[in-house]
Amino acid sequence: MGGHVGGEEVHEAQPLFETEVSKGKLAYRVYAVTVLIGICSIWVYRSMNIPTAEEEGRWAWIGMFMAELWFGFYWIITQSVRWNVTHRYTFKDRLINRYGDKLPAVDVFVCTADPTMEPPTMVISTVLSKLYEEMKCRIESAIEKGSISKDIRDQHKGFSEWNSEVTKQDHQSIVQILIDRRNPDAVDDDGHQLPTLVYVAREKRPHFPHNFKAGSMNSLIRVSSEISNAPIILNVDCDMYSNNSDAIKEALCFFMDKERGHMISYVQYPQSYDNITKNDIYANVSSAVHKVGIQTSLFSLLFYLSSQCSVHDMEQGLKVLASCSYEKGTQWGKEMGLVYGCLVEDIITGLTIQCRGWKPVYYNPERTAFLGVAPNTLDISLVQHKRWCEGMFHIFLSKYCPFTYGFDKIKLGAQMGYCLYLLWAPNSIALLYYLIIPSVCLLRGIPLFPEVSSLWFLPFAYVFAARNACSIAEALACGDTLKAWWNSQRMWYFRRTTSYLFAFIDTITRQLGFSQSAFSITAKVVNDDVLERYEEGTMEFGTSSVMFTIIATLALLNFFSFTAGILKIIWGYSFAEGLTVQIGLCLVVVVINLPVYQALFLRDDNGRIPSSVMFKSLVLASLACLIPVY
Repeated sequence: MGGHVGGEEVHEAQPLFETEVSKGKLAYRVYAVTVLIGICSIWVYRSMNIPTAEEEGRWAWIGMFMAELWFGFYWIITQSVRWNVTHRYTFKDRLINRYGDKLPAVDVFVCTADPTMEPPTMVISTVLSKLYEEMKCRIESAIEKGSISKDIRDQHKGFSEWNSEVTKQDHQSIVQILIDRRNPDAVDDDGHQLPTLVYVAREKRPHFPHNFKAGSMNSLIRVSSEISNAPIILNVDCDMYSNNSDAIKEALCFFMDKERGHMISYVQYPQSYDNITKNDIYANVSSAVHKVGIQTSLFSLLFYLSSQCSVHDMEQGLKVLASCSYEKGTQWGKEMGLVYGCLVEDIITGLTIQCRGWKPVYYNPERTAFLGVAPNTLDISLVQHKRWCEGMFHIFLSKYCPFTYGFDKIKLGAQMGYCLYLLWAPNSIALLYYLIIPSVCLLRGIPLFPEVSSLWFLPFAYVFAARNACSIAEALACGDTLKAWWNSQRMWYFRRTTSYLFAFIDTITRQLGFSQSAFSITAKVVNDDVLERYEEGTMEFGTSSVMFTIIATLALLNFFSFTAGILKIIWGYSFAEGLTVQIGLCLVVVVINLPVYQALFLRDDNGRIPSSVMFKSLVLASLACLIPVY
């Protein structure tokens, strides 16, 4: 008996998860130190060779120095999440053996914001494993008409509140318990009890701030606390479905661990998609980033309210919790629930939780936990990143800046890890300078880099080669193709010159009081032609977006400069050896933009760049060639 008890004690003491340090840490640190030496050497070169006031290109040189200072600083920030990479492993069998059927309940929140861009059929598919064609037709018909037919309205009481005066921005609270697990008849075909299913549309009024998704989540938290009171909440978007039946159990391994579980606040799964093509033309997934990861999804929340009233009475009471005036004078959005004041509520809430002493967990299982729908046009992808980037830069400029709000609360490495994302926006300014000024100076014969024969050329060459070699090695090691890596470099370039630029401008203007936050929803559906081009790996433009004007202008400017540089060499004009690097830089930009040139001049499908964008870009690129250089 004593041996049996001892065995039970050992079994109870076994951890439900383990954390291991990634292999190759020493090799990466050696690489990082050598790159840092190269970066510092570039800074020394810039500071020692600033042109005199009488020399041409003095201010252009100083601007290059400022851009390289930023690039170096940001690269140092990125090392915070790569310096000590760890991986976590769970033990589901221990969890089941220890707790059996006594595992805590989990509430699943499925959120949607727009019936057109995020179709209800997609939302229902996330909740259910099957979707009948008749149901699909009824839902899509309701969207087109903006109303529910009388026969269906009579069958479902929830629709009685959806009248002609209801709009998506002005409506009362609508709550309906579709399946009540307390009902003995709520079983499936095999007699198993069905989970409670609730539809919630929180109240929205034009003169009440709805606080975007954070406000929606807080309404759901209050409603769920009255209905099920589950201690764990799983939050997924409307386009996601479960790809791993053990995902919740794996998350519970962290929460239920006896030694460390009481300190864990949430478990984060990486964002993955099921419509990614082989070469991932829009770089929607970064496998290397997933291996490192910082991003939020499963929150552990403590609520202890309960209710035993009838379904009808409960629904009426729940409407108050979902009303737009309920939070007035309360701590919701401040000390309770998700934090308000930012478009990326998950990051600001995660930071707040971590600063209170709780520990987050990033978990990337072998089998992907959840799959969503990735953007399949360039415009949608850029708009999505603009929204994310705007929200994150807003956090950096707010009282929640990790360097100030997190000071003495979380480690410096964690502060830097947050800022890796929060500082996406300022990258646009430095990169745009690096893309425009060297090209213009090349046209004027002003060298901005050392001669290839100079020893000072080595730091530039090493940093460029080492960083790209490491990036390629990481991508290939994570299962990406070489073409997928190249596509990710192109999208890195596109996003920094467009999405991040507009996010930077919009955030600054909002901070100055000239504009307000606006939540842009990413469309989840496209027509068949667009989908066919996406699956073929053809980049989709097709609209007159100002972002495409910027992309095309930069592509043409660098093409003009590269062509001019080559012609000078061919025709025997005097040519400074220091211009070789600028020609190489323009060549890299030209190669990256090959799909842009095709969309401008060669393609005739609906995904090409419109003629209006082409003409504007030609004019702007020509004018850019005339920019004076001092």
